[in-house]
Amino acid sequence: MPLWLEVAIRTLVAAAVLLLLTRLLGKRQISQLSFFEYITGITIGSIVAYISLDVDTDWYLGLIAVTVWFLVSYGIEILQLKSKKARDLIDSKGTVLIKDGKVLEDNLKKEKLTNEDLMEQLRKKSIFKVAEVEFAVIEPDGEINAMLKNEYQPITPSHLGLKVAPEPEPQMVIIDGKIMDEPLATLGLNRKWLNTELEKLGVSLDNVNLGQVDAYGQFYADLYDDQLTVPQPQEKAVLLAQLKKCEADLEMFALSTDEEAAKKLYGDCSANLQQVIDQVKPLLIQ
Repeated sequence: MPLWLEVAIRTLVAAAVLLLLTRLLGKRQISQLSFFEYITGITIGSIVAYISLDVDTDWYLGLIAVTVWFLVSYGIEILQLKSKKARDLIDSKGTVLIKDGKVLEDNLKKEKLTNEDLMEQLRKKSIFKVAEVEFAVIEPDGEINAMLKNEYQPITPSHLGLKVAPEPEPQMVIIDGKIMDEPLATLGLNRKWLNTELEKLGVSLDNVNLGQVDAYGQFYADLYDDQLTVPQPQEKAVLLAQLKKCEADLEMFALSTDEEAAKKLYGDCSANLQQVIDQVKPLLIQ
């Protein structure tokens, strides 16, 4: 067998084995690497490269080494799932770096981090002042997570006492200029509706890179031609304006009538509609 053909075959087999073992080890192998998993990944990759190129050595010896590393790594993962002590021993625990706006220098030194390293990680999370941090911890995978003090946290509907219904995920209805019928059907829409929306924007289907419909039925389009500006949907703003107009009309009717029963009816309806507007306004001004 020619040498080049043998190398090609060994490489293809090694790549297939590597793909299989990676899938068996799970997605954690690429998302949350522990120190041991990091070493395992490098070692298995090196052995696979050895299998591909070292034609002077029997290929099955490399497969045996890869299999042993795989079994060790897989066994450790199973052990971690079943035992917290094993997780703490192998992955270690998170270390607190900031508490109540104060940097814990001893823990920083323990993790071999400098103040510059800490500030760099905080800036990546849009945190620029240590004094604003209530709690920061470095996770076993090296990621630093921080929680701001209450007075510096962004205001959410829950802070205002508002209950917001869960919002379904937006659906991609156009990809690469092609209509996706299944997401459209999921939203209870069809191609006729989509073509109408495209006509409103004044764009053709073949010029749309991505098209997306949110939970409120608003259509957004990203065009191939970046020089063109697509007008933003106005359905929410129009609905809010209509609700406010109805409330103002009811209030005017209450002021213009002399009948007490009608005045009370219009006034109560106006007050009830105002309550509805206050509840839905956070959703309509997004």
